[in-house]
Amino acid sequence: MGLVTEEVRAKAEKYSGDEICREKTKTFLKEISMPNGLLPLKDIEEVGYDRKSGVVWLKQKQSITHKFAEIDKLVSYGTEVTAVVETGKIKKLTGVKAKELLIWVTINEIYTEDPPTKGKITFKTPTTLSRT
Repeated sequence: MGLVTEEVRAKAEKYSGDEICREKTKTFLKEISMPNGLLPLKDIEEVGYDRKSGVVWLKQKQSITHKFAEIDKLVSYGTEVTAVVETGKIKKLTGVKAKELLIWVTINEIYTEDPPTKGKITFKTPTTLSRT
């Protein structure tokens, strides 16, 4: 977890246990104006959030693949997901991939339109490809 240094961990809010971690994940997403179901993780072991730097991390027992039925997309979440967050944006995202045609593509940024009420979310890859 490159973003999550000992210094960041020391300053961050940290939570352990699936139930409280799911609740806190929903709270964090709401605070940054992102959709509640964006991180449908299971068996979460730890969630941390350093509000000053915006670094967030989530650890789960095993990787999961979730199908977003509304957009007919498969998304894979690794055992560790890290990011830097700000209102309407998730940057430097690690641990998340989406299936495009027959290949898994790494997602490194997610953001909403301004204002976020339009219901559009854009996903970007390290190669600057994106899908809204």
